[in-house]
Amino acid sequence: MSDLGSGDEGSNSQKYHGQVGMESGNADFDSGQQGHAEQELATKMLQIQSKRFYLDVKQNRRGRFIKVAEIGADGRRSQIFLALSTAAEFRDHLSTFSDFYASLGPPNPDNVPEDGKLKSEMMIKDNRRYYLDLKENTRGRFLRVSQTITRGGPRSQVAIPAQGMIEFRDALTDLLDEFSTDEHGYKPELPEGRHMHVDNKNFYFDIGQNNRGIYMRISEVKTNFRTAITVPEKSWCRFRDILADYCEKIKQADQIQQPMVGSNSQQDSGTSLKHSANQSESSYTNHAPPNQRQQPQCERNSEQNV
Repeated sequence: MSDLGSGDEGSNSQKYHGQVGMESGNADFDSGQQGHAEQELATKMLQIQSKRFYLDVKQNRRGRFIKVAEIGADGRRSQIFLALSTAAEFRDHLSTFSDFYASLGPPNPDNVPEDGKLKSEMMIKDNRRYYLDLKENTRGRFLRVSQTITRGGPRSQVAIPAQGMIEFRDALTDLLDEFSTDEHGYKPELPEGRHMHVDNKNFYFDIGQNNRGIYMRISEVKTNFRTAITVPEKSWCRFRDILADYCEKIKQADQIQQPMVGSNSQQDSGTSLKHSANQSESSYTNHAPPNQRQQPQCERNSEQNV
């Protein structure tokens, strides 16, 4: 029996018809400030068996958080939201659950707990609770992650196939390493982001800091397209030197090309000037005053005889 996650575990799943905004029950991340107040910083997509998972790092006026969206094979969508500190705790639980899953033997239909739970944990963050349940049913083993709000609201949950917990943890770790910061560490005042528009592209330069240090994120944005690179602060000078070297080489190549064009122009100008001088000399001879014109030979002989 393969370890397929249960597609029926998301009780609040909805049919996916494209990107949706923050939903009720997640107001602590959104507070009704949808759209313009929310910025997407990064995203990762995981294909685990028949499911797709999107891990989106977002930011609003309350701070940064991670949205985990599950898209089933039938297109049904469910999602949960994690503050970065909660995501780090969840990442650690994923390691524990993965080790426990690896220690289990093959599924035994005759020895399944009545509620299907093999291992459970709970996380609390402010007014939210997260329940982690490693479960087993006729379709296999999976980790169900449920989010509830203490003041009411629908329960949201995703189901991760057990075999994909390590891959899920690694993707989450990558995002946390890039975007989480040490709350008690030194946070210098960082320069403001800058923007540049070239042709049909937009380039954004954003300075950030995480537990690895300060970095620059350079994003290239076009219609329906976005890509980015992250440059650690310790390599900025080298990055700058390489760009400056290429700029200087292109400048030198242009300077070499320009004198060649100028030389051809000067040669053509010299030929024209010489031709004009010959024409001027001929014109001077033909139009000189009478006393300066060359006398005919017969007139010179007569003068000598006198």
